Amino acid sequence: MVAVSAARTPAPSEILKLYRRVREDSRTLGAPLSDADATVQSMPDASPAKWHLAHTTWFFEAMVLGPNVPGYRPFDDSFNYLFNSYYETIGERQPRPRRGMITRPHLDTVFAFREHVDEAVERLLSSDPSPEVTELVELGCHHEQQHQELLLTDILHLFAQSPLKPAYKDPQPLPVETGGREPVSFTAFDGGIFEIGHEGNGFHFDCEGPRHRALIEPFRLADRLVTNGEWIEFIRDGGYRDPLLWLSAGWGTVTARGWDKPLYWQERDGEFWTMTLRGAQPVDPNAPVTHVSYYEADAFATWSGRRLPTEFEWEHAAEGLSMDGNFADSGHLRPKPSPRRGEGLTQMFGDVWEWTRSQFSPYPRFKPVEGAVGEYNGKFMCNQFVLRGGSCATPGGHIRATYRNFFPPDARWQFSGLRLAEDA
Repeated sequence: MVAVSAARTPAPSEILKLYRRVREDSRTLGAPLSDADATVQSMPDASPAKWHLAHTTWFFEAMVLGPNVPGYRPFDDSFNYLFNSYYETIGERQPRPRRGMITRPHLDTVFAFREHVDEAVERLLSSDPSPEVTELVELGCHHEQQHQELLLTDILHLFAQSPLKPAYKDPQPLPVETGGREPVSFTAFDGGIFEIGHEGNGFHFDCEGPRHRALIEPFRLADRLVTNGEWIEFIRDGGYRDPLLWLSAGWGTVTARGWDKPLYWQERDGEFWTMTLRGAQPVDPNAPVTHVSYYEADAFATWSGRRLPTEFEWEHAAEGLSMDGNFADSGHLRPKPSPRRGEGLTQMFGDVWEWTRSQFSPYPRFKPVEGAVGEYNGKFMCNQFVLRGGSCATPGGHIRATYRNFFPPDARWQFSGLRLAEDA
């Protein structure tokens, strides 16, 4: 997602603080990695950590500094080819499946690239830049936060391929709750015509608007996320072997790829373990299930006699709720069990991205912004499904109730899970 709309222009000093914080957060995320860790690409959909750290820096150099700082000298002209992502209007680029072939520059050089760009951006923000430049830097910060999450999910996928199952952080086992979980309950919502999408106050990506009216029928939404323990029941009941539970494309995928459990799960002496950013860990039966595709989420919902919510139902239910949750800054880096609760919804923000049954498509009156930064969202509005709420790898403060994440229906390497819904 790389296009923005904002109702107000933030002060350059405010954006400078945001810029420094985001850039330091990325450096902290890269600190535990060796050059080898940061270079290898584990699959075409993932990118090396080195590429994430350089691409987000390239964005500031190509989109902000080059067009707005007379006489700016790029750190290295070859980086425009190496670290461009999808921007056709800017030029040719290294093919995405071959980003792991970029063995050079060394990781130390990438950090030097970051320092070179940081100095120039800080000078620019200190020179009373135009509102357009300030907004573009703000966009770059939020773009970098997205790549911070991708860096974590891609490192997890890479480390899961290693026979050593290395830990990104603190390999000691985390406590697992062994007590019984509370049964799920459902909160009822009346139907009607409701306003959906961002109102325009503060930063948001362009695909979150325009705000518009949507008809929502009465529905009920589960008060918590689906747990690992419930998913194990689905497995034991033959959920991965019953074609009647699956969409046709889902059944074709699950049979062709041999899926019989979530990504990273393995069974050891009758107990399920999973790969995490803290290394291999026992599956916590009371924590939310994660690393499941849209196809799996939909099949589980069918098995349970319910369905996935639409993104409009989810957003309507989330309106006005606290956005506190288990995000990356908690340091836990894996989903947590739902807190003991009273009435109402829990885990709406953080822990896992929640699949909805809504395809990623434009809202009424949507138009991509002009120029190169308008290339990203609009052209991906096909064959993707919307996820809501953020995850344990999402930077704190990055999420909104209107935030629309999107992935293809077979994607599993993100921290993606589900919450059930039903018609009222």
